[in-house]
Amino acid sequence: MTRIQKLSLALAAGASALTLAACGGEAPSEDVTVLHRGNNAEPFSLDPHKASGTWENNIIGDMFIGLFTENAAGEPILGMAQSYEVSEDGLAWTFTIREANWSDGEPVDAYDFEFALRRILIPETLANYASILYPIRNARGVNAGDLPPEDLGVVAVDERTLRIELEFPAPYLPQLLTHYTSFPVPQHIVEQHGDAWVQPANIETNGPYKLVQWSSNNFVHVERNPLFFDNANVCVDEVFYYPAELQAAERRVRSGELHLTTDFAGQSYDFLREEIPDYVRVNDYLGLVYFSFNTVQEPFDDPRVRNALGMAIDTQFIADEILRTGQTPAHSFVPPFTANYPATARVSWFDDPIEERRVRARELLEEAGFGPDNPLRFEYTHRSTGDNPRVAPVVQSDWESIADWVDVDILQIDTQIHYSNLRAGDYTVGDGGWIGDYNDAYNFLFLAETESVPMNYSRWSSEEFDALVAQANVTIDGAERGELLAQAEQIMLDELPYVPIVYYVNKALVDPNVTGWEDNINHIHRTRFLCFADQAQSADAGGETSAG
Repeated sequence: MTRIQKLSLALAAGASALTLAACGGEAPSEDVTVLHRGNNAEPFSLDPHKASGTWENNIIGDMFIGLFTENAAGEPILGMAQSYEVSEDGLAWTFTIREANWSDGEPVDAYDFEFALRRILIPETLANYASILYPIRNARGVNAGDLPPEDLGVVAVDERTLRIELEFPAPYLPQLLTHYTSFPVPQHIVEQHGDAWVQPANIETNGPYKLVQWSSNNFVHVERNPLFFDNANVCVDEVFYYPAELQAAERRVRSGELHLTTDFAGQSYDFLREEIPDYVRVNDYLGLVYFSFNTVQEPFDDPRVRNALGMAIDTQFIADEILRTGQTPAHSFVPPFTANYPATARVSWFDDPIEERRVRARELLEEAGFGPDNPLRFEYTHRSTGDNPRVAPVVQSDWESIADWVDVDILQIDTQIHYSNLRAGDYTVGDGGWIGDYNDAYNFLFLAETESVPMNYSRWSSEEFDALVAQANVTIDGAERGELLAQAEQIMLDELPYVPIVYYVNKALVDPNVTGWEDNINHIHRTRFLCFADQAQSADAGGETSAG
């Protein structure tokens, strides 16, 4: 018998039929709860050690659980860790692992964590995001191939006990351990299948969902994992994630094909507030849009050139007229609402009128040797997703308004390929965005450390900056640590290897019938906490009947 796909009961029967035709794939049975999510971009990988994007995190974080995980508000809570203890000096954390299983019934133990953290850090894995784990003792040396993986400060004491030793105190470690780079992977499956372990036919997970199908550039489909330790409190049985372009996702939400999408185009904001006001969600976001200069290429090894191009960008116009959903021009690299941070660092010319800045930009370029007889020509590359294609011609015009001898080509590149190029240093000037993996200034400033390549896209290096960050990392006093990091940020802002453009807001369209969605600065919304209002009411009514 043909299976009919169950959508939110708020959707009309005709819309449900259209949704099934549009989504493709095998439809679940009538008593299965299905959620359809717009997810912005096509995943590069669903291996926690190969991924690097928020759109991948949305899926991976539904399939795997780390020592800590997020609650509905995006805050860190215990995950696979049942409890933990921290040494007085803050350098040793000992975790008791809860009793839990992989989706094939094999136990998840401390050895899976030890195996996973060694795997992501050995250079052979080619993990682009390994540097986020450098607070772990010897992680940097292992990642560089200078130390054996056995020297990593991660030890499985026994099946239920894991000890992590740090290079320096990291009070933000619970937030860091919610990140997919720290997730366990099933050692028995990885050793059997190698990098193919994450394929639907091979994968085993320890989180709420398990991968069923990945139809490239179409959808990713996961189903509930009945062996998940908190399965009894999971409502949604199946999830489809679609790498839909923003305006296509907006149309699919409005037509009932998607229950939610985690972004929308800025120019659609007013229209959406008029058409579907109950769906529109906008909130502060711990992140920013910025442009990178490849500082190992001439002329971008010259801070005068970098500052000239930075000060010519009208970020107020970009925020108000292009993005249009409450973004604010960025005067710093670390967002001002970052926890335990004084937020005193500031781009020196930020408050000057834009016309004065452009006059000064021309002067700086002339000082650097450019003019009619030596024009400045370069290529600016940008992501294909979001509002980035609309921002590109604006900044092109801004730069060319400095002088008629400034000539800029713009090139749109697939988002995954663009980030790959940034990591490889295969670009001149490129856009990018950074979302905080944990709420601490170091998560932003490590992007400028000399040894953070490839995540240091700019390849900028400053001994003074590195020394201040290193000093901050061993400083116990929170206020003193924050001041040291702010001093380091000011050096970076003066040298300007990265130009801050705007602070992000997170934007979403969410069907009002979807429950459990809580706006938060991390924009983390795990499916395990979502449900449908009509189903929750039905479940409550059913429970009362049974109890009677």
